[in-house]
Amino acid sequence: MDRLYVDLTTHNGNPIGNLKQNKMSTTYQWIINELSTAPSEDGLTDVVKVVHYTRTAEQFVGGEPILVSSYGTMGCTTPSETDFTAYPDLTQAQVEGWLDAGLDVPTIDANLDNQIENIINPPIIILPLPWANPTI
Repeated sequence: MDRLYVDLTTHNGNPIGNLKQNKMSTTYQWIINELSTAPSEDGLTDVVKVVHYTRTAEQFVGGEPILVSSYGTMGCTTPSETDFTAYPDLTQAQVEGWLDAGLDVPTIDANLDNQIENIINPPIIILPLPWANPTI
């Protein structure tokens, strides 16, 4: 889901990325892809059992956006009648709160930061062959 493609050129045989890293702030966001529910459980209906999410991180480098993402799922415990919210009444903010409370968000964000760093400074690159292959 990356939006930035870094063109590599060479200088004296060494690859050089065309973007300079000006570390800017990174914006993180939850996207709720789906809520898997149990039709009925402990007298409650449409109980959320699994949250399917995507965590995104966006950073602008050299005026260009770099957007990376990570998909995951989080299981939910069955709520009690007193803390149950009916499915139609759930809000995005409420489900994001579940994710914030139930996941190791700093580790997820660190992995996204690493994805961005690997786009800016690729750890492995493909150089053109230093010879010309014969044409067939």
